[in-house]
Amino acid sequence: MIVTVTPNPSVDHTLEIDTLTRGDVLRARNVHAEPGGKGVNVSRALRRNGAATTAVLPVGGAEGRQLSTLLEEHDVACATVRIAAPVRSNITVAERDGTTTKLNAAGPVLTEAEVDELLTAVGAELDGGPRWLVAAGSLPTGAPGDLYVRLARIAAARGVPVALDSSGAPLEVAALAGQIDLLKPNQEELAELLGRELCTIGEVTEAAREVIGWGAEAVLVTLGAHGALLVRAHHVWWAAGQSVVPRSTVGAGDCSLAGYLFADDPPAERLRRAVAWGSAAVALPGTTVPGPDAIDLDAVRIVAEPEPAQVVKEL
Repeated sequence: MIVTVTPNPSVDHTLEIDTLTRGDVLRARNVHAEPGGKGVNVSRALRRNGAATTAVLPVGGAEGRQLSTLLEEHDVACATVRIAAPVRSNITVAERDGTTTKLNAAGPVLTEAEVDELLTAVGAELDGGPRWLVAAGSLPTGAPGDLYVRLARIAAARGVPVALDSSGAPLEVAALAGQIDLLKPNQEELAELLGRELCTIGEVTEAAREVIGWGAEAVLVTLGAHGALLVRAHHVWWAAGQSVVPRSTVGAGDCSLAGYLFADDPPAERLRRAVAWGSAAVALPGTTVPGPDAIDLDAVRIVAEPEPAQVVKEL
């Protein structure tokens, strides 16, 4: 069992078009509505591949009712906290060449009582002894800046490891607190956290090890088309799959995290699965998560101690 918590979930609307042109009237080729938010996406990917998971999230308003219905349709077990304000709706515009433009709303304002209810709901789910708690996404207005630190303390009291996928201030506060077992930033988020550009495998590895020095056990860095890097204190692995024609990159990192956590295999195999799941997600529309038939583990190449000078981002 893996429990996820998404403090700022959403209903994600994806419009597939040929080319985005500002000021024009454009007609979408396809339209999708799916349950969204990073932790929700992790639970969806896990469930799609047969893993037991429960998603903890606040729901409110008509959008919250729609979100609950969509999760039920995806067979994702939920522990919901009722809030007064409606959850957000996000819009993704996906062009035929794979370019993705996201319009994300800020989300609801949570009261102090609603935050306390969310923490209580997570604690209740952790009492069942899951393998992981995944804390993921942005924080809604009203949520304390150290919410992920509080969640990590609740998990630690129950002996449950925590994986965190966030960005900006919530990521920084939680990482510096040193209570997160696995951090999963993408390359840009890690660069922002350290305040410097990261253009090579060596620079990403050095940055990840600096974060490990704050207390994390491992850092899984997704590198977009360049694959992913798994860094521990004394080991590093890089993995990449075959070139994929992207249809939508939204949620691919969430699927990578789900793949990594799916089973307690050796680190290199977990990384292989992370890249395979993420690559499969990129080829699907909107925030569609891949099932077993879409995932090709054999297409992923693993390199232990990769060449530090390898460029992973063009200047």
